[in-house]
Amino acid sequence: MMKRLESIHKSTSRIIEIQGQMTERCLELLLLPEDSSCLLLDIGCGSGLSGTVLEENGHMWIGMDISSSMLDVAVERDTEGGLVLADMGEGVPFRAGCFDGAVSVSAIQWLFNADKKTHNPVKRLNKFFTTLYSSLSRSARAVFQFYPENEKQLELLTTQAMKAGFYGGVVIDYPNSAKAKKFFLVLMTGGVGPLPQALGTEEPDSLQVKYAKREATKGIRGKPIKNSKDWILEKKERRRKQGKITKPDTKYTGRKRSGRF
Repeated sequence: MMKRLESIHKSTSRIIEIQGQMTERCLELLLLPEDSSCLLLDIGCGSGLSGTVLEENGHMWIGMDISSSMLDVAVERDTEGGLVLADMGEGVPFRAGCFDGAVSVSAIQWLFNADKKTHNPVKRLNKFFTTLYSSLSRSARAVFQFYPENEKQLELLTTQAMKAGFYGGVVIDYPNSAKAKKFFLVLMTGGVGPLPQALGTEEPDSLQVKYAKREATKGIRGKPIKNSKDWILEKKERRRKQGKITKPDTKYTGRKRSGRF
């Protein structure tokens, strides 16, 4: 019995240690101004473990989580942050521009699940990122540590974040380690900027999935941008091959109208 309790204690201590390390890394990636106290949002705050790290670094925080039982534990732990019961898939319930930054540890991947018939992962991600963008100041960042199951999830996350107005990318720490490898989605509200250096590598370009706008992502995949001249020409060519009536190509094909009429 004692050995079992010791094992549970060690396991719990290890979880707290890992949570603390990942929160510290999120803070590094936020690039907050030195020697200043910021108001941060902890998304999926759980029992307040990440919030404790934010407090130790001199910041104020408000946490939101879908689990009332986890928030009860946070209250029992006498955390200093404010606690809000909320489903991030239904949006961030705070006024515009009130946070200097946001962090999240091992939470955002739950938005890919459809726990109810009414849950649509794409719509929930869109709602989340749109309202998060609104709640952040225009120089703020948001950093998410998460565990993607595949590249499709990575692409879905970045696509929905871009639609909401964010810039940024994915930083991958220790990419060659099965145990230490960590994914961080780094989002910026103030325009395009360099992504932080990934840990455990000297080749940052291969370990940072950057994006600035949706068109850039499409260009990487080799597909022409929708409604561009190349896209229109390809579409017309497909129609001709299908035997459909198609207007001939001219110098005006694909030219954008001025919008004055």
